[in-house]
Order: sequence, then C-alpha cells, then structure tokens
Amino acid sequence: MADSDDSKMPNWKRDFPIRQEEATHISRREFAKFLGILSGSLALGNGAIVVKSIAFPGNDPEGEYFICNESEVPVGQMKQFVLEHTVREIPYILIHLDKGEWRSFEQKCTHLSCAVRYRADIDQIECPCHHGYFDSRTGAPLQGPPPRALPELAVRVRDGKVYVAAKENNQTQPS
Repeated sequence: MADSDDSKMPNWKRDFPIRQEEATHISRREFAKFLGILSGSLALGNGAIVVKSIAFPGNDPEGEYFICNESEVPVGQMKQFVLEHTVREIPYILIHLDKGEWRSFEQKCTHLSCAVRYRADIDQIECPCHHGYFDSRTGAPLQGPPPRALPELAVRVRDGKVYVAAKENNQTQPS
C-alpha cells in the first residue's frame, strides 16, 4: 500500500520527504522580532561608521610627494598612484594634458566610488560603471550620475620631476 501511495505522490514530495508537522513554524511575532533585531544592528553599524568618520576625519596630504619623472608619462596618458605616508590609502591619477598641463584627481568616482580613467580620445575622465564623465581640467562632472567634482591635488613640475600636494583653497595652482 505504501508503494501505491508513493506512485501517486508528486516527484518533488519524493525528493523532499518532509511532512507538514515536521516543518518549522515561525510565528509573526518571531519574524517581527528577527526583523527588529536585524534593523537595529544595521542602524548600529551605520552609526559606528558615522562616529568613526567624525572622530577620525581623513586629512588632506601634507607637503609635496614625488610621483614620477616628467618623461615617464607621455602627453595624453595617465599614471595611477597612491600617496604613501598618509592616513588612508586613496588612489589618484596623474594626467599629462597637452601644452604641458598636468592634473591630478582622486581615482574614485563621486557617485559610487568606481575607478575612473582618463580617455585621451575625448579628453575627459570616464567612470565606466555608470557612464559618468568629468572635465579633465577641472574634475567637474559633465554627464551621468556623479554629483560632485573629483577631489584634486595640485601638480608642480620642477627640474623634470612631477610632484603633487594638497590643493589650497580649491584654486588651480600653476604648474
């Protein structure tokens, strides 16, 4: 008789032989309690991030940092670098524009922190994640979802060597 019941049973029930009385029942109260604990722990985690950012703010780099020799980055190309001896490791890009102009920006898009890259063919900085574009001279957003300009470093060229430093008062420094 068990065989005849077995033949009438759907395949999925034969594969997963769990009876209703064996299944774990979760009441609405238990489920709501679980959601409350989960929501509270997520809020606590977000609060910890806010407290950390207020208590330990990231400082701009102090002083000048040697990046490379001028001849290492041809016109229309970029170089990626990370400043050493800073509190946080933040990736930057150094761009050698035409007419001897140099620019350096943080390599994280202001939308969702995707890595940006310089495209010489359109003379813009591109975020490939959501097709955001920035001006290669000012870092201002031109198209797409980025809400703010890219943070910029001042670039100085002395004796064929390229240095970067924190930008003062958000004004372009002569190179």
